[in-house]
Amino acid sequence: MTKQATPPPTPDKGAPTAPPPPPAWRHYLLLIAFLIFILLYFVLPTTSRSSVSLNYTQFLQDVSAHKVKTVTITTSGAASGTLKTGSAYTTAIPPQASYPLLNELQADGVEITASTTGTSFGADVLTWVILLAPFLILGYLWWRLSKGARGQMQGVLGVGRSKAKVFDEERPKTTFADVAGYEGAKVEIREVVDFLRRPERYARAGAMAPRGVIMIGPPGTGKTLLARAVAGEADVPFFSVTGSSFVEMFVGVGAARVRDLFSEARKRAPAIIFVDEVDAIGQRRGGSAVVSNDEREQTLNQLLAEMDGFDPATGIVVLAATNRPEVLDPALLRPGRFDRQVTIPLPTLSERRAIVEVHCRGKRLDPSVDLDVVARGTPGFSGADLANLANEAAIIAVRAEREVISAADFAEARDRIILGRREGSNVLLPEEKHAVAVHEAGHALVAVYSDHADPVAKVTILPAGQALGVTEQLPLVERHLYGEDYLHDALTIRLGGRAGELVVLGQGSSGAANDLANATDLAIKMVREFGLSAALGPVGYPSGGSVFLGGGGSAYSSRPFAEQTQAAVDDEVSRLLREAERRAVELLTEHRDVLDRLVEVLLASETVDGSQVYALAGRAVPERGEGMTVAPDRATSTALPPVPA
Repeated sequence: MTKQATPPPTPDKGAPTAPPPPPAWRHYLLLIAFLIFILLYFVLPTTSRSSVSLNYTQFLQDVSAHKVKTVTITTSGAASGTLKTGSAYTTAIPPQASYPLLNELQADGVEITASTTGTSFGADVLTWVILLAPFLILGYLWWRLSKGARGQMQGVLGVGRSKAKVFDEERPKTTFADVAGYEGAKVEIREVVDFLRRPERYARAGAMAPRGVIMIGPPGTGKTLLARAVAGEADVPFFSVTGSSFVEMFVGVGAARVRDLFSEARKRAPAIIFVDEVDAIGQRRGGSAVVSNDEREQTLNQLLAEMDGFDPATGIVVLAATNRPEVLDPALLRPGRFDRQVTIPLPTLSERRAIVEVHCRGKRLDPSVDLDVVARGTPGFSGADLANLANEAAIIAVRAEREVISAADFAEARDRIILGRREGSNVLLPEEKHAVAVHEAGHALVAVYSDHADPVAKVTILPAGQALGVTEQLPLVERHLYGEDYLHDALTIRLGGRAGELVVLGQGSSGAANDLANATDLAIKMVREFGLSAALGPVGYPSGGSVFLGGGGSAYSSRPFAEQTQAAVDDEVSRLLREAERRAVELLTEHRDVLDRLVEVLLASETVDGSQVYALAGRAVPERGEGMTVAPDRATSTALPPVPA
């Protein structure tokens, strides 16, 4: 019968913990203080504390009076000794008086001692310490550099140590229940966590754990929030680090930090490593700007080797997030490193409703607040935008000395986010106000009389931000494809404000500058990218740019074609814009009476609801079809949602 080993007793959680040991530097300070005391004690002569300094005349007088008992004379002329009274003295003897003085001292019976000039033991020790101090300091630094100071430092003064935060026992409180929507993304990420928690379940089916999961999507869609939920749900250690923390001014530091990060994760395996903004170290290699010893390239090479190299990391899953997938190196995205790519898009209508509900927890809402209406009025908003919307509505309520948030607060917060703060001091001149009313009325009526346009939601001539007036449109359906008829109507509506000025005022103004720029950009995309020009035919010349962060500037920024093709593009763009303007002028001329009435209503009330515009035009308000959702496009100051390239 074998005796089982008794497990060590577990410490009582309620018992007070022992105080931590004092840091080592305190002992070093005490040792240094003791050495300084010893050196000062030996350097200072002990006789100097009770000796009397005599000049040469006083010394001769004491010799003549037979008061001197002993004298010690050095080769440098310094003399010291004791008097017959027992007190010590010091003096200086000039070289010229050496022989006569010695005869006199000998005649008076003074005990004479001769000594050579030298330093004390303490002074010698201090001299050697001063000479050896630089070498001792260099040796100490070399010892810390080579040994790592017992794990407290790595590399040059610790710069090679990973800066990752470890969540082991004290985990974030965020869970998957706090992440509204994105059920498909949560399922894929939850499988990774479940694989680390119960690997035997997948081993029976022969399944292997994915090495990595990368989340891509626009900013503010909740990629980091999903990672925090993983940290809160997982029962394994969670390492959180940003991509920029690997990059330093010293070449090789980033690679050292990657090695240290995976080394710590292997010690705690199974574990999860989350790298936020991985594009900071995972950018595509090659090109004229990259050299062989580039810091980013070495860091990326080390990351590739750690994820799936000759000695791959086992029991470690890497989560990453980025909104720039187009700049990542293909070797980083291949299967075996990041086996899964999870796209986190902008939320749909139902997801926006759930996200707003999450961010309204703990807030007192008025019964008039309909979160479905709030979600429908925020197409194109990300999760961060919706969180900001709920917070801005609460701030507006507090500004009005209220604790309950009303529907008007959400509407004002939405306008504040889209348009900017309304300037009460930005008062327009009467003729400017009339011109803005004509401009916005032209946008609104062209949208009302266009069969394929999105419905008008609101028209206002109140200045906000950089916009003097706004015509807002909200789509009824979630569009994934934009037909040619929709795009032509969009061009016409963009030029509706300028057309209204031409019809009523007889001339254009600078207020249409933004509309013209947006219309030109859309026309260029129709010709160059969408193949909607009969002159050029089915060809596409994309302008490039980031997938989720917008394009790289104007559509004219890149020209992968000949000059003749550019001339043809210019002709087609000009033709599309002229046709759109002609159509808008014809529509407003045909309905000039409705245009004048809408201008009068805008001048009187400054803000008109979309239903009033349709009532003035004698047309029914479009209604949302069954099962349809709002398209994720934000209304802009040009009265139209942006058309994606």
